[in-house]
Amino acid sequence: MTIPQGRRSSTFTRLLRHGFTDPSTAERLLGSDALAPVAEDTVLLDALAATADPDLALLGLVRLAEAEPEEERQRLLSTVVTAKPLRDRLLGVLGASEALGDHLARHPQDWRALAIYESADLHPGVEEFTRGLADATDPDSLRVAYRRCLLSIAARDVCGTIDVAETAAELADLATATLRAALRIAEAAAPEDAARCRLAVIAMGKCGGHELNYVSDVDVIFVAEPADSGEADEAPALQAANRLAAHLMRICSETTVEGTIWPVDANLRPEGRNGPLVRTLSSHLAYYQRWAKTWEFQALLKARPVAGDAELGAAYIETIAPLVWQAAERDNFVPDVQKMRRRVVDTIPAHEIERELKLGPGGLRDVEFAVQLLQLVHGRSDPSLRSGTTLDALAALAAGGYVGRTDAAQLDEAYRFLRSMEHRIQLYRLRRTHLVPEGEADLRRLGRSLGLRTEPVVALNRAWRRHAGVVRRLHEKLFYRPLLDAVAQLAPGEARLSTEAARERLVALGYDDPSDALRHLEALASGVSRKAAIQRTLLPVLLGWFADSADPDAGLLNFRKVSDALGQTPWYLRLLRDEGAAAENLARVLSAGRLAPDLLMRAPEAVALLGDVRGLEPRGRAQLEQEVLAAVRRSDNAEHAVAVARGVRRRELFRTAAGDLIGSYGTEESPAEADPGALVDRVGSALSDLNAATLAGTLRAVVRDGWGDTLPTRFTVIGMGRFGGHEQGYGSDADVLFVHEPREGVDEQEAAKAANRVVAELRRLLEIPSADPPLVIDPDLRPEGKTGPLVRTLASYAAYYRRWSQVWEAQALLRAEPVAGDDELGARFIELVDPLRYPADGLGEDAAREIRRLKARMESERLPRGADPTLHTKLGRGGLSDVEWTVQLLQMRHGAAEPGLRTTSTRPALAAAVAAGLLPAEEAAMLDEAWVLATRVRNAVMLVRGRPGDTFPSDGRELAAVARYLGYEPGHVGDMLDDYRRTTRRARAVVDEVFYGAGAH
Repeated sequence: MTIPQGRRSSTFTRLLRHGFTDPSTAERLLGSDALAPVAEDTVLLDALAATADPDLALLGLVRLAEAEPEEERQRLLSTVVTAKPLRDRLLGVLGASEALGDHLARHPQDWRALAIYESADLHPGVEEFTRGLADATDPDSLRVAYRRCLLSIAARDVCGTIDVAETAAELADLATATLRAALRIAEAAAPEDAARCRLAVIAMGKCGGHELNYVSDVDVIFVAEPADSGEADEAPALQAANRLAAHLMRICSETTVEGTIWPVDANLRPEGRNGPLVRTLSSHLAYYQRWAKTWEFQALLKARPVAGDAELGAAYIETIAPLVWQAAERDNFVPDVQKMRRRVVDTIPAHEIERELKLGPGGLRDVEFAVQLLQLVHGRSDPSLRSGTTLDALAALAAGGYVGRTDAAQLDEAYRFLRSMEHRIQLYRLRRTHLVPEGEADLRRLGRSLGLRTEPVVALNRAWRRHAGVVRRLHEKLFYRPLLDAVAQLAPGEARLSTEAARERLVALGYDDPSDALRHLEALASGVSRKAAIQRTLLPVLLGWFADSADPDAGLLNFRKVSDALGQTPWYLRLLRDEGAAAENLARVLSAGRLAPDLLMRAPEAVALLGDVRGLEPRGRAQLEQEVLAAVRRSDNAEHAVAVARGVRRRELFRTAAGDLIGSYGTEESPAEADPGALVDRVGSALSDLNAATLAGTLRAVVRDGWGDTLPTRFTVIGMGRFGGHEQGYGSDADVLFVHEPREGVDEQEAAKAANRVVAELRRLLEIPSADPPLVIDPDLRPEGKTGPLVRTLASYAAYYRRWSQVWEAQALLRAEPVAGDDELGARFIELVDPLRYPADGLGEDAAREIRRLKARMESERLPRGADPTLHTKLGRGGLSDVEWTVQLLQMRHGAAEPGLRTTSTRPALAAAVAAGLLPAEEAAMLDEAWVLATRVRNAVMLVRGRPGDTFPSDGRELAAVARYLGYEPGHVGDMLDDYRRTTRRARAVVDEVFYGAGAH
């Protein structure tokens, strides 16, 4: 049948909307004979759309229907469109697992197994699975029965009927039942061996911990005894048990047309693969008492009898358990465990480490190692910690106070997410893997299977990075307390690290100079003083926050400096101890770069601002001016007054920088802000207001010292550039114009002389070398530039602009705004320049062409030699200049007609251009995103290096600190640079269209 073109197009659109990536194939399959009775049913299409991979689910359904006899096919299709729970389970499995789709195509009758345990309250255990495997009499029938049971678990998993922990527990129960069935088959094949021995199967690893994967080696240990306890010679019984154990392993591990159940791995036994497969209980005990390594006791933490002789299995656990909980008393216990972890990481191929979900940094094994270490340390005296299940043990550690509840909750959430990822990756083809796939289709299916339906690939990668970052940070944080054992006397009985082990730990946690770090810890934590006691309490947490930064060494060093300066001050220690946010805020600020710590070191008492996040909110201009002017009134002379004003500015710079860092990084009590634009706006406005208040106070002090209450000429300061636009960064100069107007009866020369004296004294006082950062005044945007007079009368400005003004000067005036001095004179200056910057008839084409020519010349001539144009924030592709010139061109063209464009700030002007229909919202969003990002990079560079810069730092640690400020987790500097290039490339495309291209007309 030929489908009309219009209808075909409609069908394609509909299939795409329902999540199909291959609508041609989907249309063909929906029209196949196998689905003919239900092909037009919208319920089916909607149900397919809800799966992880609608294309895969549809193909699996067609294969299943084709494999069924005609009568059973009708029953299947009827179920698919009428029985929602069963339909969701069947299609959910088919859309998530190609391997289980293959199984159903070979064994179509098995789809009925999905009707079992329909109630959410019913959870099968070992006994139910044992009944499901009862008819298996040979390896192939066991494999088929195993897949049938697995089908029921997978269906409830993908539909959300059971959570990831319940899924893992059921998989472990199914493994237990399967080991019992395999042992039964092995014993039936060799009844004489079965009669000669008692054999117990001890599950280890994830099976023992009741947290198995879909496809994982099932780790076991075999223990055996003669059937006759009076038999003197154990050898015949051990030989029989060895044959049974080997046969059990073959049944589960061999591959046939029905696939493999899973490999049974006995390499955790004493002496590993070189040791005998089966030992007696006394032989096991002798080995563990004399020869076992620390990691072997760690592995035994999850030991659980699962098959064979139950009494012998219980005896094994009872005998071995005391040795497990004494392991923490062994020499070098903690270093051994850490070394084991490092050895595992070192075995990962370099090209896979970023995709390694289990063993890589921030992976599942980090959680498991951290939990197991704490269990082994504290489980000696607290039996509540002895669970073999990671999440149960983590909950017990939190309940007992061994792990912070917030840390435990974050680890729990991250571990569940990572295990869910692992489950869904393995479920697809039922293959043992822990690598996150690279293909777009695989990532899309994986993301959708986890409920991420909007941009599943992007959302998956973001969530994965976030959870892996949480795991990495908290995994390390849990080990900080023992570091203090190396340098301070703590309560006896605590696990103690040697100095060398502490150095290794510090290196692993990111410290470049562990010896210096230990000296700082010793200075901070040793002794019996109240200060040392409080700092011993704080340091494990602070060290975690320092390690979360790009420069832990600097954080610890700066903390020691602040503590040396304020440690004897009662309020300081009380602040850190009692104010929940203060300690974390301080750690974030001290380890984030040079600017904020430098500001703090010059006046350590400013640490008091960190006690409350609200204390870090920038103060308004009116409030700042009031404080500065009050200080001027109290001062005896201008130098003293300006020194006080600059001290206020230093404190407020610290307040703004600290608030910015904490807003960007986030803390436990104040999560990172979701809107980078809001941070940029707040910082730009705060710094501009602060500099305006400082200028106002300095101007008042200069006038008072030189002329008393009244200057011979009215005087105002016009902010230009980022200053006038309320967009200043930490490294910005204050671009200004100076305007004066002689008072009535005052000679013009006298007025000009007074105005120039004011300007000279303003600049001198604000730039005098001192402990406070200077406020550099830049008047180069004045008429005639550097060669023109520093200050002019309003009439002189009017004459100049009337006769000589160039288009670039009118463009510069778009940001002109009074910031200090005579308000009325400032308002008249704005009235004067409004017709220039917002021409009544718009911008002529010649003027627009001149602006484009100037911009092109600037791009070619002003970019520093050797600078990467894709990474230069000001002059580079899609950077600040690109965005600002584009916006300013729109302002000059349309500002007279569109009041919303008459703003000195870039982002509001962009929004106004969208509102006026001058720029599509999508293109404006690209420009805005690039401008915000470039501004944040410039601010980050200043915060990190303590000096301004327009490009990313070349130093690796500084670059990592910039990445951290921008929200990237450790190890993702490359992502930051890629994201910057992508964002600015998209913005440049808009600039090319709107500024240079057809859109500019």
